[in-house]
Amino acid sequence: MGRLALEVADIFRAHGPAWRRTQRTHLSLGQLKVMSAIEQCRTAALGGHVLRCNACAHLDIAYNSCRNRHCPKCQARAAQRWLEARQADLLPVEYYHVVFTLPAPISAFAYANKALIYRLLFEVAAETLRTIAGDARHLGAQIGVTLVLHTWGSALTHHPHVHGIVPGGGLSADGKRWVACKLGFFLPVRVLSRLFRRRFLEELALAHGAGQLQFFGEFANLADPTAFTDWLRPLRRCEWVVYAKRPFAGPVAVLAYLSRYTHRVAISNQRLVAMDERGITFRWKDYRSKEGTRIKTMTLGPAEFMRRFLLHVLPGGFHRIRHFGLLANGGRRDNLAKVRELLQVAPTPLPETADAEVSAALVQPTFVCPTCGAAMVIIEIFLCGQPIRAPPLRQGSS
Repeated sequence: MGRLALEVADIFRAHGPAWRRTQRTHLSLGQLKVMSAIEQCRTAALGGHVLRCNACAHLDIAYNSCRNRHCPKCQARAAQRWLEARQADLLPVEYYHVVFTLPAPISAFAYANKALIYRLLFEVAAETLRTIAGDARHLGAQIGVTLVLHTWGSALTHHPHVHGIVPGGGLSADGKRWVACKLGFFLPVRVLSRLFRRRFLEELALAHGAGQLQFFGEFANLADPTAFTDWLRPLRRCEWVVYAKRPFAGPVAVLAYLSRYTHRVAISNQRLVAMDERGITFRWKDYRSKEGTRIKTMTLGPAEFMRRFLLHVLPGGFHRIRHFGLLANGGRRDNLAKVRELLQVAPTPLPETADAEVSAALVQPTFVCPTCGAAMVIIEIFLCGQPIRAPPLRQGSS
């Protein structure tokens, strides 16, 4: 079983113990659990299986995964399972990608108020889309929205934003017609941005008045209502980043996008370049660059790299994929059935190429022999911390 040259787990194992000692009063239990899970993922500490190849009798060991949602190694399979469940929800219409981003001043103090700020981000973004779509001057329809929370920028900074996947139309107010949006155009971005800004600041002011916000360090003075009101004033005038991309090129493109975005973590192992005396080097995308390539490398000290990675540990039980409107979990099945009836279509099968790809993924064996590529079977299971009776034998060894 091959592995990448450098993993986040390697960084945590090499530098985590000393850093935890120096930061023991600053790390939350959730962050400590994430570090421990990533360090132990696919190691003997979590137990595993002894595997034997059906074809060449090669023996190998597969250690269990931690299944933590912040682990770079555990999200690909979770994304595939989620993706398979979403295939039945696709409609034969254009789909649009929208993004709602919080301005930097709010992102800065959101870290101490993650659960509340992230919840508001979801709710206000969904409300904004549904309100503007429901306005007869724009679409005049009830729409469905799937929102996915990302909390990071490419350089691992705290940058909360939600990505939205939205069908290009909705049900009329009386529920008797499908109202399609204009070809290639969903909703006016400027109108979305203005309403999103106003409603988010209103909800933020209400949360402050109810004593639901916490302020520390440089933001401690914002606990005072007058100071907070003064601090909000320039945010009412600056531009809030909301944008919509071109429609996806059919259901396969929607699924491909979702598979990349729904279960992302702050940084993948593929972006790591080196761990040496200079620190941790990784690739990042500089969106502000106007000259040359946007893909650059950045080197951070191990402590700063770990600090930035752990900025993105979500509150316990917080759902980072949510559905609203026609796609809300309570009525999604009935709503989609009604839409298909109005569109006079059966549940849309994926194109043959996509079916082939999905089928191939489903029939592939869980474990594949690194020597000959044949399927491997489990011949022994060992539990967490249980020693393996013998190391796997190599071909040709005695």
